[in-house]
Amino acid sequence: MITAASLKSYTHKDLAQMAKKRGVTGWHAMRKDQLVRALIKVAKPTAKEKPKKTATTKATRRKPAEPAKSSKSGTVQRKIQKARALQEQMKDIASKTDSGSTEDQIIVMVRDPYWLQASWELTANSVERAKAALAERWHGAKPVLRLIGLPTNSTATSEHILRVIEIHGGVSHWYIDVQDPPGTYRVDIGYQTTDDQFHSLSRSNVVTTPQPGKADVIDGNWSDVVENSERIFAMSGGYQKTGERDELREWLEDRLHRPLGSPMVTKFGNGAAAVLERNRTLKFSIDAEMIVYGMTDPTAFVTMGGEPVTLTADGSFTARVPLPDKRQVIPMVASSRDGVEEQTIVLAVERNTKVMEAKVRQPGE
Repeated sequence: MITAASLKSYTHKDLAQMAKKRGVTGWHAMRKDQLVRALIKVAKPTAKEKPKKTATTKATRRKPAEPAKSSKSGTVQRKIQKARALQEQMKDIASKTDSGSTEDQIIVMVRDPYWLQASWELTANSVERAKAALAERWHGAKPVLRLIGLPTNSTATSEHILRVIEIHGGVSHWYIDVQDPPGTYRVDIGYQTTDDQFHSLSRSNVVTTPQPGKADVIDGNWSDVVENSERIFAMSGGYQKTGERDELREWLEDRLHRPLGSPMVTKFGNGAAAVLERNRTLKFSIDAEMIVYGMTDPTAFVTMGGEPVTLTADGSFTARVPLPDKRQVIPMVASSRDGVEEQTIVLAVERNTKVMEAKVRQPGE
C-alpha cells in the first residue's frame, strides 16, 4: 500500500520516474513534496474503479432453481420405471396367444440325434402364483429350462440335471442341443432364484434320441414340421403305449388338425367299424433298396458289381442298389489312375421279408 511516509523515503529522481510511469501531468517541474501528493492521489481508486456488488454476482452464488432439479429427478425416475417394466416383460413366459388351454404344459420332441425341441403353453395365473411363492426372491429369479438326463430304464431317483438354460418372455419354444446319442431326457420349465432354488411350472414328457444315422437329417431350418410330424412323433417315442405319449399325440394333433398314425389309436375316431361293415381287403406291399456311399481319390476309377460309379469333385460317391428278397454279394473296386494300386471291398447283404396274416379288429379292441 502506498503512503506518504513510504514515498518520502524515495529520492526526488525515483519519485519523478514513478510519476512518469503513472502518467502524472507536469511531473518534470514538481518538487519532491508535490510528487508525493500526486502519487498518493493517483494511487487511490476512483469510484468507477471500486468493485461493485451487483445482482449478477449474487446470482452466481445462488443455488440451482428448484424446477430444474425436479425435472432431472423425474427423468431418472422414468428410466428406472422403464428398466423395471422391461425386466418384468422378459420374465413373463406366459403364453400371449389365446389357445383356449387352461393348463400349463411343456412338450419335448426329438428332431434328430443331437437336437430336441421344447414347446410350452403357460397361463398368466401360473406366473402370478410363482411370483407370489418366491416373494422377495422374485426380483432376482430368471425363467429357465432344466434339461434332465435319465437312463434308458429311468427311475425317479436316478435323474440328474444336465443343463440350466435361461429363456425369456415372448417365445413359446426352444431348441436344445444334446450330446452322445442315444440319450433319454426330460425338460422342466420354471423360475430359478439367485440361491439356485427352482420353482417348477410344468414338466415334459420323456424322450429318447436315436442313434446317429438311423434317420435322415431334417431340414436345417426345421420348417417342415407338418411334413415330418409322423417321424418326429415316432422318434419322440409317440407310438409307445404310455400316458406321456398320449399327451404328446394330443398336443400335435391339436396343432396339425389331423390324426397321427393309425386311426385305431387316434382320438379322432375308431376306423375299424367302417372296415367291418364292408368286406374288403387292405392293399399293402413294400419293397426295399440300399444306398451305398463312400469316398476315394478324385482321380480313381470305382466299380460296383462291375459297373462304373460316378465320383464327385472331392472323390465321394453315392449309389442306389436294389435290395431283393435274397442274399447278395456286391464287390466294389477302386483303382488308381495309373492302374498300379487297387483296393476291393465286398458287401454281403441279405433281405428276408415275411408277410404276416391279415387281421381285422373288432369294435372296441
